[in-house]
Amino acid sequence: MASHSRKTLNFKVSLFFVAISAVLIAVLTAISLFAFRQFSISTATEHLRTAAEIARVHLTEAMITGVIDQRQSFLLRLAEVKNLKSARVVRSPLVDEQFGAARKGEYLPDELEKAVLKTGEPRFEVSENNGEIIFRGTIPYAANREGSPNCLQCHVAQPGDVLGAVTMTMSITAMRHNGLVTVFSIIGVVLLAVVVLFILLYYLLRPISDTASAIEHAVQDAINGNFKNKVEQKTNDEIGQIASDMNRLLRFLDEGLNKIDGYISKLVVRKRETGENLLLATIDMVASMTHISQYKIAIDEDKSKFDVYRRLVTTINKRFFNDRGQFSIYEVSSEGNELRPIAVDGITDDSCRWCDKRILTEPGACRILYTPRMIDGISQPDICQQFRQDSDGEACYPLCFPILKSNVTGSAGVVGSIVQLVVRESDKERIQTVLPYIKVYMADTAPVLEVRRLLETLRDSSLRDPMTGLNNRRFLEEYVDTLTANVRRKQTSMAILMLDLDHFKMVNDTYGHDAGDAVLKALANVIKNKVRASDIVIRYGGEEFMVVLQDISDSDSLVIAEKIRASVEAMVITHNGAILQKTISIGVANFPKDSSTFWQAVKFADVALYHAKSAGRNRVQHFTPDMWTDNKEY
Repeated sequence: MASHSRKTLNFKVSLFFVAISAVLIAVLTAISLFAFRQFSISTATEHLRTAAEIARVHLTEAMITGVIDQRQSFLLRLAEVKNLKSARVVRSPLVDEQFGAARKGEYLPDELEKAVLKTGEPRFEVSENNGEIIFRGTIPYAANREGSPNCLQCHVAQPGDVLGAVTMTMSITAMRHNGLVTVFSIIGVVLLAVVVLFILLYYLLRPISDTASAIEHAVQDAINGNFKNKVEQKTNDEIGQIASDMNRLLRFLDEGLNKIDGYISKLVVRKRETGENLLLATIDMVASMTHISQYKIAIDEDKSKFDVYRRLVTTINKRFFNDRGQFSIYEVSSEGNELRPIAVDGITDDSCRWCDKRILTEPGACRILYTPRMIDGISQPDICQQFRQDSDGEACYPLCFPILKSNVTGSAGVVGSIVQLVVRESDKERIQTVLPYIKVYMADTAPVLEVRRLLETLRDSSLRDPMTGLNNRRFLEEYVDTLTANVRRKQTSMAILMLDLDHFKMVNDTYGHDAGDAVLKALANVIKNKVRASDIVIRYGGEEFMVVLQDISDSDSLVIAEKIRASVEAMVITHNGAILQKTISIGVANFPKDSSTFWQAVKFADVALYHAKSAGRNRVQHFTPDMWTDNKEY
């Protein structure tokens, strides 16, 4: 490419110089030939005019002296002058009228001579005869009074009348030859000068073309990522300075790009491939790190871990899989005994698709949990025994990334969640090249997920009773708006049960607080086992509990309340050798049937509980309006 460019530059300059030289030589030749032709014709014309004047003077003298009969002899002798070919004289009609018809030996005028005799204007023409150039001139003799003797002494005529004409021919071949020799000599000298100038121009332009060629070669290599080339400095002028500056620029770019590559390589663990374009690789790395930085800012602002999961999958899918990727996200339970699918191929809370389903209940079978590092199914296709191929026939490979969390001791190393990327055969090589960047996304996501997970754990602990594991009153306060909104939207009802153990203080006083805690835990388990999964069990305070039964009628709520009461009555608790049995009183109210506000309904259930206690305990009491004597609203 560079050689072609150099040839093009030299060719263009040479062609331009040759074209200009050719034009100049052509113009010079044309002008010289035209000038010499005009000069030859002008010289020949003057020669003929001189000869014609000599003939006129001689003829006039001959007429005066009476020897006009010898004029033919004179003309023949005149023709012997060098280069003169012939000479003859013709009369005009005026002379014939005065002296009679032409004498013997005289010529009759031809057409050209007749025209000259008629107009009085001389005529000249050039012709060629057997390779010889003949110049002919016919010059009229006009009557005038000048000189002594003069024409009017013999002729009866008026000044200006044409009395005759002399026609002479002469050879200008030698003159043309001399002119051509002169012209070609000039052209030869000019050509020699052009050749000398061309050689000088070549040596003058050669450093420029060589430098331009070297710069182009260096630029082409730089575009391909090679900045090691140097441009040879051949002169000390501006061209040499350009070569020097180009070398400085290449060194600067090479050092700068290598530094950038080194810095980014510390963040992205990747190997530079042989022959890799350093410039394009650096641009790609900087662009990728920019995207990663923007992603990091975005997930830092996401509120929940599910938002972070969603953004992680969406970003990787768009950046590396052209929105055709297939992903699975699993979260490890706090006890570590199960895997919960967060999303599988974009479907939330879906079941396992790409792995054996037994890993959900037996997470120990998942390789990544006991080897907490990336599982690369592309490099080692058989590394995971739980991965299942798709049924469409195209081979697939798993890439599983562990998202670590802090364990109970505060040190990292426990897998909190798993992100699985499914790579198809057609994408395998491409994904391997971008795998270092995918790892950076995963590494940046891990601490953010850890923070979100810790915040959720902290929030969950603040909403849950640590002893019984039930939701606490604060949870009810945060969730009550959602509960009531669902009831109004579905136009259903819910029952509120207030439960309180009978004579619980006696257990603490008699057997100690450990026994009381054991009774409360047992009671919590009994209540949870007697209600539906959609119902909410809350430790309201001390030995008092609340159950919120959703989408239920009054009669069904009383049935469930009675089951709870009977189960508690049958509950037997053994603690430190002592057998404990307790009963429970339950108050029931309905929302929105008994009250249009939730907290008022809670108060009504509490009033019903008070009436159950007053009526003898160990019973279920439904709220009736006559129980409420206070006009205060809650």
